[in-house]
Amino acid sequence: MKIGFVYAGQGSQNVGMGQDFYEKYDTYRDTIDGASQAVKTVTDVDLADLSFNGPIEKLSQTRYTQPAMVAFAIGVSKLLKEKGISPDYCLGLSLGEYSALYSAEVLDEETIMNLIAKRGKYMEEASAGLDVKMAAVLGGDRQTVEEACKTSTERFSGEKIAAPANYNCPGQIVISGDSPAVDLASAYLKEAGVKRIIPLNVSGPFHTSLMKPAGDALAREFEKVEFKEEKARVVYNCTGKEREKDQSIAELLEKQVQSSVYLEDSIRYMAEAGVDTIVEIGPGKAISKFIKKTVPEINVYSIDTVEDFERTVEELA
Repeated sequence: MKIGFVYAGQGSQNVGMGQDFYEKYDTYRDTIDGASQAVKTVTDVDLADLSFNGPIEKLSQTRYTQPAMVAFAIGVSKLLKEKGISPDYCLGLSLGEYSALYSAEVLDEETIMNLIAKRGKYMEEASAGLDVKMAAVLGGDRQTVEEACKTSTERFSGEKIAAPANYNCPGQIVISGDSPAVDLASAYLKEAGVKRIIPLNVSGPFHTSLMKPAGDALAREFEKVEFKEEKARVVYNCTGKEREKDQSIAELLEKQVQSSVYLEDSIRYMAEAGVDTIVEIGPGKAISKFIKKTVPEINVYSIDTVEDFERTVEELA
């Protein structure tokens, strides 16, 4: 058996996430409480209280969502390790890439939490005052979506942009950018025969060039960080494969925040490398559906609750 861990991204958060783990497992409780201390200099929030009690409006603000979700992921990863379950490959959707790097022992827990709190803050600041939108395109192929975004951006002479942000799975691509350009791209896609385009409840034009200020700020933070060699193989968002020898982890993370996420390509890469079992570590279970649509032959487990965790351990340990 070759196991891949896949970590959820922003948008999967929900009020009550992790509360059952917190009440049952000391390891998880210590992780959440420690994470609150680690992010205090950046965002003074009690992650346990916010995660368990909300309100969802606050939990969904980027600067709070990101540390809350990564703390959940780290806590569950520790519990899996205690049960003897470790990954051969790691992958995270956007924000989840930091959890993957923790799992691969590239960065320690405190460093990860500090970085992710700053990432959320920088992304929120980069989005401030912008009229932006993200939308899920269901049923469109890559070429059609890319051409619609390109044509829309050109119509605005590049002053407003639309771009593919997430290649999630066959038949689902998320587009992002300035609202007028995303609306125009959506109109082109409907003319091309795409039946469903669903607006997403997000606060920024994530994974587009509009996030460059956040990428620049993160690059300055990365200069202070020691990135260790991956102990498990990490598949990176912005390339859909492992890191090349001439690429630094810092470089890939800087690029990731302002570039498309190739989730479908990353899942296929792991499958081609022999991964036959994937554990999605939430909160939420959205990525499991993408995996099944991309490589239906892979065994997939989703961990969102204690019940999910214990069932997964029972079958894999």
